[in-house]
Amino acid sequence: MSASVKPNITLDLLGKIDIRVGTIISVEDIENSNKLVKLTVDFGDFIRTILVGMKGERENPKEIEGQQALFVVNLAPKKMAGEISEGMLFDIGYADGIVPVLAQPEKPVPNGTRAG
Repeated sequence: MSASVKPNITLDLLGKIDIRVGTIISVEDIENSNKLVKLTVDFGDFIRTILVGMKGERENPKEIEGQQALFVVNLAPKKMAGEISEGMLFDIGYADGIVPVLAQPEKPVPNGTRAG
């Protein structure tokens, strides 16, 4: 598993990505998609709907309910399978062909805490 490192970016570009910790309140099936589930995520001051392609990656996607994870919260909303996604979940492993796991803080922190 030796993927090449992506091209360098500037700190300014990295600083534009708003990464926050959120607690996954619920995981719901999206019936008209064979990949997507709908997460409802609490970021403290706001709640977002985030669509994630984890069907088939996990036997029970609901096992992540109640867990904190890292999310990008300043992506433009995107419509997929008739639903609007308002961010992106960070997971670890998918790009390398292993079963993905959540990118999580080592201990609980307040929802909405920024990473970086």
